[in-house]
Parts: sequence; structure tokens; C-alpha cells
Amino acid sequence: MEMHRIKANSDLDEESDKACYGKDNISVMEEPLTRLLKIFTFFAALGGAIFGYDIGVISGAVIQLRREFNLSTIWTEVIVSITVGTAAIGSTLGGFLSDSIGRRKTVLIGSGTFAVGAVLMGLTPNKELLLIGRMIVGIGIGLEGMVVPMYIGESSPPRWRGALVQMVNICVAGGTMAASIVNGIFSYYPWGWRAMLGIASIPGIIQFIGFWFLPESPRWLVKHGRIEKAKETLKRLVGEAETEREFDEIVKVEKMQQRIRQEMNGASVISRVFSTPPVLRAAIVGCGIQIINQLAGINVIVPYSAMIMRMSGIQSDQAVMWMVVAVSGLFVVGQLITLCTVGRFGRRKIFLSHLAVVILALIFLAISFYLMSISAPPVTYHNMLAGSCGQINQCTSCILEEHCGFCYIQQNDSYVPGSGSCLPLDVNDIQHSTLGRCAKQNITDNIVWAYDFCPNPYGIMALVGMMVYILPFAAGVGPIIWIITPELYPTWARGFGTSSATAVGWITNLLVSLTFLSLTQAITRYGTFLVYAGCTVFGWIFIYCLVPETKDKHLEEVDKLFEEPFSTCCGKPQGGIYQKLDNSDEDEILPVSDEND
Repeated sequence: MEMHRIKANSDLDEESDKACYGKDNISVMEEPLTRLLKIFTFFAALGGAIFGYDIGVISGAVIQLRREFNLSTIWTEVIVSITVGTAAIGSTLGGFLSDSIGRRKTVLIGSGTFAVGAVLMGLTPNKELLLIGRMIVGIGIGLEGMVVPMYIGESSPPRWRGALVQMVNICVAGGTMAASIVNGIFSYYPWGWRAMLGIASIPGIIQFIGFWFLPESPRWLVKHGRIEKAKETLKRLVGEAETEREFDEIVKVEKMQQRIRQEMNGASVISRVFSTPPVLRAAIVGCGIQIINQLAGINVIVPYSAMIMRMSGIQSDQAVMWMVVAVSGLFVVGQLITLCTVGRFGRRKIFLSHLAVVILALIFLAISFYLMSISAPPVTYHNMLAGSCGQINQCTSCILEEHCGFCYIQQNDSYVPGSGSCLPLDVNDIQHSTLGRCAKQNITDNIVWAYDFCPNPYGIMALVGMMVYILPFAAGVGPIIWIITPELYPTWARGFGTSSATAVGWITNLLVSLTFLSLTQAITRYGTFLVYAGCTVFGWIFIYCLVPETKDKHLEEVDKLFEEPFSTCCGKPQGGIYQKLDNSDEDEILPVSDEND
């Protein structure tokens, strides 16, 4: 998530310089935060915590949910990913609602919706109502994700704006880690999934109560003609000394937006984007980096992290949950690192270097699961009544069949060689087989029913691979994408460009998370991670060739970078003609037709 920025991209750069290098001459520190702005930022940033908690909690809860409701692969994928689909709907509604009824009321609707969905998930008696609860939660997340960064950006002083918006990203990571800890605590109880999911309502309720007493965005008030109210709110947010300057800037931007609409002569933003080659190229790049973000597998690694650990052969639910806490902790560390690096190094350099490490991590995960596959024990006992499961000769092939599972004898927490059999899964009780040693009536303490993993000595490699993956993604790839996206467009196209890129990201997210488990069954687990690695390699090439450096560049300079036909490594400038919208100092430009054509 990232705000729709009005100015160029120096805000976060200045803040990171001060935070990490102690430069007392950085002017960002000359403007202290008011008490109201601190309170406002706390409650607004809870939107990020809500999003992060939902991502993290489903990772652990799904382990117990599969047993509680005997979820099939398809049902598991839908339960995990449905929030992404409804979040896309919520995001679309958020744009409309925030413009019509205000940012504050939209956040109230979002937090209330999320809280209702979380309570429903915690109390659900069946998987159908669980699914409905996940859908409701997704709508709340979409509303919050669309409006909260915008709300913070429009209500904070320019020099604090980048850092305050980055707080949302840090809270996403913090929410994910908090969910992992909650998962670990409640993993010891069979009803633990209810607490895991139900606790999600708490930040939603807190945010709802807080926002009930917070003011509306000053920029929204100005846009809707409530000038005196806007001045009063601005004074409370930024202090009396800064009120006039900030208010003049808001009015100036609003007048510029009006001139933009007049310049467009009633033409739609979409048609103007498609008829303006530099902006169209920027839109393609914006959508492209969002696709790369998802195809790199982040929304597989995080929401499926507990299942990936289980796939690696770790039997204990509790061990799986606490290992995920370590991964989530690195997610937080990575977000904090971003504050120190994004202002010191170019976006493009950070993007390419960190994405290269992500590729290596995905390859490492693929190798790990390949080693697990070839070292998996054989099936030595063939039950003639087990149907097609009884004809399988190896554990990996057995568990990749959705209706089969591997049954073996365990001593001192270790697999006893030569004790494995492949048996049919009981669809009404996936913790047991329908017959043989792992049937409910036959199973004993030293018999293990493994329907989703094979015993192997390489399980720790999956944890290492996920940790190597998460740190560079959280420290570079994820945040940089959200910093670059709004920087690519001129003001008149920024809303459309950013929302279009975000929508493409949601759709790709849905496709990736909805197909992960099915892919592992169709092309093996190591094959799935190789696919993600291959897609990310193409993404790295895309970024190298097409994504320009935007650090320390004014918006006019960024726009001119896209005059080239496509790339930083091929093609020559086309030499478009541009004009300023007015004689002011604004950095925004609009393309106009060449009179000589």
C-alpha cells in the first residue's frame, strides 16, 4: 500500500536520512508532530495491522481448519485466497466511497466490516459460513487498503508524509508477526483456530472507535467546499505555524486539478492515457511490476508458510507455528531496513539487487523440495484393498494424490525404515485413512498418518529458504514497488494509473494464491517453486529493461523518461512536445498535439 503522492519523491528519502544517519540538518525534524496527528497516525496505521494480521493468521489457522472441516485442496485454496478477490471489490468501492462520503467514513465502514467478518469466522459452525466470513473480511481489507494511505498522505505535513505512510507498511509486517505469535499460542488447543480468527476483530473494533472521533481529511473538505472546516482541521493536525502554508498548497493543488479537467475538455482519463504514449508506457510498467510482485510468490510464502513448513516434513503443529514466527520477524526487520535504504540508494538498484536474492531463494526452495522428494521413503506395504493408492510405490507420489496418504511407524520421533504404506484418505476425517493401520479404529501412538508430508532429513532447508526469501522481499522488492507505482504518472493520470496497477496486482494475487496447492499436486512442489523462480527471472529482465530510476527526479523528469519507445537499454527518445498546465512552479505536464503534424 502506498499513498497517491502529490509531490515528487523526496519525503521518505529525507526521513530515512534522519532516522538512520542522524543528520541534524535534515529539515524534516524541524516540524514536530502534533498530538492529534500522532493519535491520527496510530489509528490509521491500524489498517495496516489489520491487513497484516489477516495474512498471517490464515497461515496457521488453515492447519487446524483442514482437520476441523475436512477441507479438500480446492476448499483450502478458496478459504485462503477468497479475501483477495473480495478485497479487490472493496478497493474499487473504496475509491468511490472515499470521494463521495469522505475518507473518514469509508475507514469506519472498512473497520466495521472487517470486525463483523472476523467475529463470524471465530464463531462459524461450518465451512460455508467460514467462507462468507472470509469474504466479508476481504471487503474490509480492500476498503482500508485503498483509503488509509490516502488519508494519511492528505492529512500529514509533506516532510513527514513519506515516513508516516511507511508506518502503514511496518504495521502490515507487525500485524503478520502478531498473528504468527497468536497462532503459536493457540496451536496447543483443538479450538485454537477460533481464537486465532476471532481475535482479528479487536484491531478493527479499536480502529472503529478511534476514527469515530477523528477529523476528515482537509483536502477532501477543500474539494467539497468546506473551507473553514478544512482550515480548522488543518490547524489541529499540523499546528498553527504551518496552517497557512499547508492550506495554500492544498488550494493550489485543487485549482490545478480543476485546470487539468478543463484541459481534458471532457475526455475520459482512460482515453487520454491511451492517446498519450509516455503515460501509456508508464501504465504498462506500473501494471507489470505489480504482476512481478505477485508472481515472485510473496502471497504464497506468507499465507501458506505454515503449510509449506508442514510439506517439508515437520510433523508438530506447534513446531510449525513457532518456525513461522521467525519468518514473520524477518518480515518486520525488512520493513525497518527500508526506512534506512530507500533514501540512500536508487529505487531501481534496490529493486534489481533484492529481486535477484529472491530468485536465488526460490531456486533454493525448489532444490530443498527436490531433495525431500528423492529422499522420501518407499511404500513397502501394499494393501490390496486400497485401490489406486495401494499401487503407489513412493511416499512423494502418494501424498501428491489428494485422496491418498502415507502411513508409517515412528520410534523416537523418527521414521522406521520399511514401515510405509499408501492408504486412501477418509474424506470425512482427514486425520485418518479409511482402512489399514491408520484407520481411526486401528491407529496407535507409534503410527503416523501423513496426508500432507513425507518424513525426510531436509525439512530445515525449507525454513532457511523462506527466511532467505522474506528478508530481501520485505527490505526491497515489496516496499519499492509501492513507492515506484505512484511516482510513474503525472497528476492527471495518477489516480487511474495507481488504481489500475493495484487492481492488476489483486487479480494476479488471486490467481497465484488460488492455484498454489493445485500446482504442487500437478507439477510437484519443487516444480512449483521453479515456476515462480522462472517468472521472477523474466520479471528481473522486465525491470532492467523498462523501469527507470525515479529517485530524486521531479515528476516532469519521470514523465520524459517514458518518451523513449520502451526501455532503458534499447530505443531512442521520440521527442514529444509538452506544455506546463500554467505558469506556476508545478512539476506537472500534459502532452499536447504537435502543430506541425
